[in-house]
Amino acid sequence: MRRIDLHCHPNTEPWYDCNAPYIEALREYWKRPWEPSTEDEVIGPIAEQGVEVLMVAFDCETVTGLPACSNDYVTGFRDRYPETVIGVWGSVDPHKGQAAIDEAERAVRDLGVMGFHFHPICGDFVVDDRALYPLWETIAGLGVPVMVDVGTTGMGAGTPGGLGRYISRAKPLPALDNLAADFPTLTIVAGHPGWPWTEEVIALALHKGNVFWELSGWAPKYFPDALRREVSGRLRDKIMFGSDYPSLTHERLIAEWHGLGYSDAVLEAVFHGNAERVLGL
Repeated sequence: MRRIDLHCHPNTEPWYDCNAPYIEALREYWKRPWEPSTEDEVIGPIAEQGVEVLMVAFDCETVTGLPACSNDYVTGFRDRYPETVIGVWGSVDPHKGQAAIDEAERAVRDLGVMGFHFHPICGDFVVDDRALYPLWETIAGLGVPVMVDVGTTGMGAGTPGGLGRYISRAKPLPALDNLAADFPTLTIVAGHPGWPWTEEVIALALHKGNVFWELSGWAPKYFPDALRREVSGRLRDKIMFGSDYPSLTHERLIAEWHGLGYSDAVLEAVFHGNAERVLGL
């Protein structure tokens, strides 16, 4: 069975460095060491599991003051390991205004990114801020999708004040609903199960034909009951596989997905069929 991971981070030095403020909190949140790997160390176990990944760039420079894990770096990673890294979610910092728009255009036209990932909590924005609408207009005009994280995050989790991050930035309603309604030609993938607003994501995916859902960053055995029902129910054609690597290993995720009791037809849709149809993979 083909397996496409929609949400995989590099976990190499460039990714580690741009997320430096959050690393200690991530270690505590995930209860394990968290150190940068070489590219070969990243790709080896993923390839052994037979997984193809979409690698995620990361630019929150306005908030952190740190250089991005850039589109150039991540597309270079793709080009060095094309059999495993089959595509890239580019990243632009929405606070950069025209520079973000220019970078989005360059990333698609010159680097071949397949879409853009946005982390509202770490980036400190909401997607329906009207000041960002020129960016969404540009991305929609380029004909590529966006992946927007929903729900809480391990970034800053457990620290006093959450390191100044606001989880409300990633509340699906009304922000993502407004974005989907105002840009009906824009394909939107909600990233992560969206807890504690999982049922908001269910409602959004049911109502908006241009909204889809990938379930990275959570061990499947902990999925809320409402979400488990929708995987094989009303959202069978919209739900896709993701890892949020290095947060969770592919070996664990694949085993737990198979342990949920879904039919082969449902797993085929989750692991690759929906991604192939929706994202042209």
